[in-house]
Amino acid sequence: VQLQASGGGLVQTGGSLRLSCAASGLTFSSYAFGWFRQAPGKEREFVAGISWTGLNTYYTDSVKGRFTISRDNAKNTVALEMNSLKPEDAAVYYCAANRRGYYSGAYRGVSDYWGQGTQVTVSS
Repeated sequence: VQLQASGGGLVQTGGSLRLSCAASGLTFSSYAFGWFRQAPGKEREFVAGISWTGLNTYYTDSVKGRFTISRDNAKNTVALEMNSLKPEDAAVYYCAANRRGYYSGAYRGVSDYWGQGTQVTVSS
């Protein structure tokens, strides 16, 4: 299984970035996918998730209304559209897959696969 994250970069405060995660080696449509981030000196935290059906999305409070997660089952990709970026959004972002199908509640702690990170830097 491979999860390949891309799209990170340097952006000014208030700017936008679109992260993408390309998945292979798994039955894409059966998995929930999530984005997590880790800033220097901090623990990794859940950012957003999407259920296996795509009907349910989940966000941490700090990104609600600014970030949007989506999936394309035809292309085996998951995207995270990030708008109105703030310096506190700067981190390494990781995509993850969860065979349980959801990223609600306790499911956020049980990802089965992880991708490599992509760096997001937000200048003030």
